[in-house]
Amino acid sequence: MPAFLAPHSNSSAFLLTGFPGLEQEYPWLSIPFSCIYAMVLSGNCLVLRVIHTEPSLHEPMFYFLAMLALTDLCMGLSTVHTVLGILWGLSQEISLDACIAQTFFVHGLSGMESGVLLAMAFDRFTAICNPLRYMSILTSARIIKIGLGILVRSFILIIPPIVCLKFFHYCHSHILSHSFCLHQDLLRLACSDIRFNSFYALALVICTLLSDSVLILISYILILHSVLAIASREERIKSLQTCVSHICAVLVFYIPIIGLTMVHRFGKHLSPVVHVLMGNIYIIFPPLMNPIIYTVKTQQIRSRIQKWFSMKRK
Repeated sequence: MPAFLAPHSNSSAFLLTGFPGLEQEYPWLSIPFSCIYAMVLSGNCLVLRVIHTEPSLHEPMFYFLAMLALTDLCMGLSTVHTVLGILWGLSQEISLDACIAQTFFVHGLSGMESGVLLAMAFDRFTAICNPLRYMSILTSARIIKIGLGILVRSFILIIPPIVCLKFFHYCHSHILSHSFCLHQDLLRLACSDIRFNSFYALALVICTLLSDSVLILISYILILHSVLAIASREERIKSLQTCVSHICAVLVFYIPIIGLTMVHRFGKHLSPVVHVLMGNIYIIFPPLMNPIIYTVKTQQIRSRIQKWFSMKRK
């Protein structure tokens, strides 16, 4: 019988894992984590506000940056209540419905961030390799279509395996591996036929994260080929500098994913703390670092923020 038609369902609570062995240190651990989440929320809100209020930033590159900041903001909001709930001693339990909802948003937002990074790579490719047609290619209507396409791809395609989670029978220990819910973590606890979810999830990863990373790599190979054709050394450096922020954002997103995958695949012997730490890095690191990267490396955003703070001091 297919998993989604299984007669058994389970609506009991799951137990989220904090930092095993460090329970006595939770009051102290909650301080840096609270500060990190405050920086995630405030940093991405600040980037969104700068782009919204500054007319000179109303161009394709910054529209895609706004999409990235909004995605990171939502990622922080989707996990802050469970991570800090554990560290503040509020609750380690989460219901099946809440866990499935969190799984939907965590994986959907990860797919959306990957799609936005691909769109930003296309933006840089167009700006460097075809600058004269940049504004005619990336029109406002086309940017809206790209954004909607990313949204549909990220959230619509993951609905089938997420819905199946509701109808699985969970007969194993209800202890999850992280301080938030992940699809593969719930599959590990299910006793139903999970083959559809396993194959579908693998296909989805290949069609989204893997294909996006390959296309981003190809775009930068073409960008590098175009830049090397420029005669002036100063112009080559100037062109490449416009890509530094995006390259950093790509590394900040994909390195934690690769690290978490490697820990899950080959780190069975590692301490549970390592698994939990890698999971939190995967969730928190990109939303924390992206506003810092773009504030430091993007002159227009940096100058606008400096202007705001100088006005407040006066």
